[in-house]
Amino acid sequence: MTTTATMRVQSRENIGRGGSQALRRQGLVPGVIYGAGKDNVNFAIDERDVVKGLNDAGFFTHIFDLKIGNVSERGLAREVQLHPVTDRPIHIDFLRVGKDSKVNVAVPVTFINEDKSPGLKRGGVLNIVLHNLELVCPADHIPDHLTVDLTGVEIGHGIHVESLNLPAGISVAHKDRDNTIATIVAPTIQKAETEAAPVEGAATAAPAEGDKSKSE
Repeated sequence: MTTTATMRVQSRENIGRGGSQALRRQGLVPGVIYGAGKDNVNFAIDERDVVKGLNDAGFFTHIFDLKIGNVSERGLAREVQLHPVTDRPIHIDFLRVGKDSKVNVAVPVTFINEDKSPGLKRGGVLNIVLHNLELVCPADHIPDHLTVDLTGVEIGHGIHVESLNLPAGISVAHKDRDNTIATIVAPTIQKAETEAAPVEGAATAAPAEGDKSKSE
């Protein structure tokens, strides 16, 4: 079931560059909600709420009830633009959703029972190919995460999308792409290169020069 949270925001009229910069100086982040065949609605949100949301792994899978004045909008966070130098949020986009809406959403993948994987016990390494999997979900049934059970997985084995038990009504967005989620690979052992020490051989002695006889 989709997690729903309430977020109180301020309506805004001035949507130009100057107005956006003024909002940021006040600690606010300009935002917009769009979609569902309705007009865009512009708003401003406390920067601290955006930062807090970004620290939540499920931020982009939650439905938010945005309280904009006397109007309530349901939306899914789609994109947060960050300042290229400070990494502070400077704009946020929400996609408007209804109860019957279907959305494409990237859902985090988590792994359990690593201690029950024979491959990992023998020193294998979990190579994660997909940290998130894009799914097509009903807006009210977005999973917070997908769980991969590593019980019994050996070195050389892979976990694929087909092995996931997806809830009813949810499908993979791009079935034509590589469907490998993770593999367990053999550990890489670096052998120290030993250089052969130079063999000290005995120096070859020059033949002794005999005494020369003087002829009289």
